[in-house]
Amino acid sequence: MFKSFFALAWLVVPGLLSAQTIRGRVTDQQSVPLPGATVQLKSPARITVTDQLGYFTFDNLSTGTYEGEVRYVGYQTLLLSLSTDEKDLVITLQEDVRITDQVLVTATRANDNGPTVATTINKVTLQKQNFGQDLPFVLNWSPSLVSTSDAGTGVGYTGLRIRGSDATRINVTINGIPVNDSESQGVFWVNTPDLTSSVQSVQVQRGVGTSTNGAGAFGASVNLQTNTRTDVAYADVVNSIGSFNTLRNTIAFGTGLLNNKFVFDGRLSNITSDGYIDLASSDLKWYSVSGGYYGDRTMLKAIVFGGQEVTYQSWYGVPESRLKNDIPAMLETAASEGWNQQQLDNLLASGRTFNLYTYENQEDNYQQDHYQFHASHRATDKLTLQGALHYTKGSGYYEEYRIDNDFADYGLPDVVIGSETITSTDLIRRRWLDNDFYGLTYSLTYETENLNSILGGAWNKYDGDHFGQITWAQVSEVPKDYQYYFNKGEKGDFTLYWKNTVALTKKVEGFLDLQYRRIDYAASGKENRQFDFSVNKRFNFFNPKLGLTYAIDQQNQLYASYAVGNREPVRDDFIDALTGTTPRHESMGDFEAGWRWRKRKLNVNVNYYYMNYKNQLVPTGKVNDVGALIRTNVADSYRTGIELEALWRISPALSWTSNLTVSSNKIAEFNEVIYDYGENFDEYMEVTNTYKNTNIAFSPSVIAGSGFTLTPIANLEVTWLTKYVGQQFLDNTTNTARVIDAYFINDLRVGYSWKPKGMREILLSGLMNNIFDVAYSSNGYTYGYFGGPTEYRQNFYYPQAGRNFMIMLALRL
Repeated sequence: MFKSFFALAWLVVPGLLSAQTIRGRVTDQQSVPLPGATVQLKSPARITVTDQLGYFTFDNLSTGTYEGEVRYVGYQTLLLSLSTDEKDLVITLQEDVRITDQVLVTATRANDNGPTVATTINKVTLQKQNFGQDLPFVLNWSPSLVSTSDAGTGVGYTGLRIRGSDATRINVTINGIPVNDSESQGVFWVNTPDLTSSVQSVQVQRGVGTSTNGAGAFGASVNLQTNTRTDVAYADVVNSIGSFNTLRNTIAFGTGLLNNKFVFDGRLSNITSDGYIDLASSDLKWYSVSGGYYGDRTMLKAIVFGGQEVTYQSWYGVPESRLKNDIPAMLETAASEGWNQQQLDNLLASGRTFNLYTYENQEDNYQQDHYQFHASHRATDKLTLQGALHYTKGSGYYEEYRIDNDFADYGLPDVVIGSETITSTDLIRRRWLDNDFYGLTYSLTYETENLNSILGGAWNKYDGDHFGQITWAQVSEVPKDYQYYFNKGEKGDFTLYWKNTVALTKKVEGFLDLQYRRIDYAASGKENRQFDFSVNKRFNFFNPKLGLTYAIDQQNQLYASYAVGNREPVRDDFIDALTGTTPRHESMGDFEAGWRWRKRKLNVNVNYYYMNYKNQLVPTGKVNDVGALIRTNVADSYRTGIELEALWRISPALSWTSNLTVSSNKIAEFNEVIYDYGENFDEYMEVTNTYKNTNIAFSPSVIAGSGFTLTPIANLEVTWLTKYVGQQFLDNTTNTARVIDAYFINDLRVGYSWKPKGMREILLSGLMNNIFDVAYSSNGYTYGYFGGPTEYRQNFYYPQAGRNFMIMLALRL
């Protein structure tokens, strides 16, 4: 055996001793690193991409000089010779005067050196974490961000909050086209499953940010750019498998640059999962196709993508009584909810994965298709025009089995059979949404050495039909497919902005951004709860933003900005408003100031923010005359905090990314409304409790993320990911009996890639989520009432999965 060992060493060791390495860094002309740049050797055929600090490495090379190529979107391709003799090689790329895909998002993105606080995640980073979970989970380690999943696995219905702001306050665009639902202003990531596979980069701006298209950015904005031009033909097959029968299959292809002008790409994905929560399955489909013409000064690009989701509902959450395995409290939960014996038995027999729903087809079924056409033209070296037409079609329903519902709730008369009058029935209903969203976006960019000026905007129109049908009823006299409500919403949104970045001196740069936005919203018809309504409102908003950046030297920058944001109420705010009242729009002043320090191997950002709200809409516990919870305006509230970001390349084999947010989120005066039904439940009294300087719900005071990446040998990468989210209150009362407990989660990701002859890459990677099997919840809600002196309170939570895994194999040709 020892002879065999020494024989093997005799053969291998000389090869290891002669193996050489090429290491370098890719930057722009201002020495800013370019993460995600492609570096390629011609012979032997090797390819790699730069890390977040712009570094790249080629290992296991023979001593010598190699012909190489460096590419990055928006920059000229550079051909050069790379030698194993060179150390600390720095490669500087020049901006490309030809038009590129970058123009699609330039108008709505923040400048890396500007006074706006933003984090950009490139394709390489996204691909490493993309095992098939929705984008909120891929972005989970971004600063000030908290993600959540109804099914507990990151597949299906997922969401995110940034600085405590929910999805309705976060503007989302894809290639500058608005994604937020026009009426609810929310973003439903389940409608775009595996979107991450088609994304080139994501920029998350925190605070008001720069002017953009669509819903007002009232806490943050998420700006996505789909895949850019790939000059070399490719084919990808990516498969993932994991816990809870999670399976993801993706195939993709690209023609490369044809005739030096044309590119075509396509992608198909299918993701299925049983979910962590009982029955919370997902069956998700995704497609994308694009074709582009790339001239020296003109670019035309058509992009079509969409998804269909069939998701079993797990919206109701898990009662706190079930999580604590408190049987008397579970009996009280069932009584408060009015559950029948079968539902109570389900509660008692289940565990953390309890799902109230058991009906076979209790599903959400929705399809959304997006069509975009972009045209860009560089008229002169200083002037670029960009425009886009878009259309989004969405249609679908969610189906529910309803137990013992009153006929009156559906506009139906009681049923008389003989001498018996029947007032209620079990039934199955579908609630439909059928909508169209279309419009155009535009920008005109003028750029000189000292000035960048963008005049842009958008005109968008939304038409949405809301209606409900009864597809089956236990009492046969109910008409089949009876439509029990119908209403229609229409919304027009016009935006015009003018952004200017000007070099005031060699060290001082000024930023001025003026935005006008007009919203026309009309909705009318019969609502689900059987009342007629009519809304017709117009809002005119002026949102100025200004800031300064001071470059102390090439590595140090100070910046400060102040921005104003305004936001209209959502659909439910109008429909559920108390009779005779109208919800007012919300306003916010956002002050940001910070310091950036950029060294070759260490980047540090420190940011302070103060977001001062006027008339913020919050739930108070109050209900309207048909029993719906309503949100009301609170005069004064604020969010303030410090955000720290660091990226440290400790050695060629070890790097660390980290972020920390410490914040205070307060409402100056909050009036909680709770109802007292009397000791015998035969009364109806409204009780108001006033709280001063109280915490805003779902706003943890501490959020932290970290990622240690180790490359022990060539092509092997091991990353330890951690996330801490502090305690969150379920409502605005700062009541410690109504909280989501703080949680600290650790994940481990391992990836090994190699590049056999004839292939770009084979990547085998694994992800172990929640490796310490922490039992935690990431979201929830609460409600309560009095029965005389006794308070009845129910907290519901959305538990996340314990230890679970995913394995991915990617074949790239």
